[in-house]
Amino acid sequence: MNAVLRKILLLSASAIIAGLSIGSAHGQAAKVAADKPAFDDLQSPEFSGGKQKSFKPKDWLEIEVKLKVSLAPEPKSKTCDRILVKWYVAVKNPDKPRTMLLLTKDVEHVNIPLDEDIYCSVYLSPASLKRLTGSDRAGKSVVEAVGYEVLVNGEKVASDTTKFKVGWWNAASDKISRSDAVPLLNKSETPFRDMWWDRYAEVSEQRR
Repeated sequence: MNAVLRKILLLSASAIIAGLSIGSAHGQAAKVAADKPAFDDLQSPEFSGGKQKSFKPKDWLEIEVKLKVSLAPEPKSKTCDRILVKWYVAVKNPDKPRTMLLLTKDVEHVNIPLDEDIYCSVYLSPASLKRLTGSDRAGKSVVEAVGYEVLVNGEKVASDTTKFKVGWWNAASDKISRSDAVPLLNKSETPFRDMWWDRYAEVSEQRR
């Protein structure tokens, strides 16, 4: 009985290993060419149609990065199913001089065209900038550093930063602390949602 059981276990193990080998053989290697992140002030957009209301546009802070995704072998769809961009933004702490707040945001993108320049972005709202600066203008002056990581199938394939060393967001420091007080927003969470559509990677909608 023991000999039969051992033989069954060996055959099962061999089948599992063979299955894993086949899966690896048909896997795709991902490569992402990425620029340094950039950020700038961007005024609230004005839309025509319907009843018009007067308001004075305030500044948003837009943070973006240009990516180009490649897969080998390339699928017939010429798209990557999904990527995850993890954002790390260090801003000046308005309550404690010479210290910073670390803002983070994970944004999943879907149906990314291959071998084509595409942008990913996050934003700080006028209300958040007001809280950080006390002003409705020049929000980019509050930014100390912007970093990001790009993951495909859970594997990090690209990362960069505007300042400091890549990975600064994981380093222990008494000069920076994580904060949820001012949230980073993905493009779909802003009034820019339907603007410049073909420039940006599509944001995965959260299903409820």
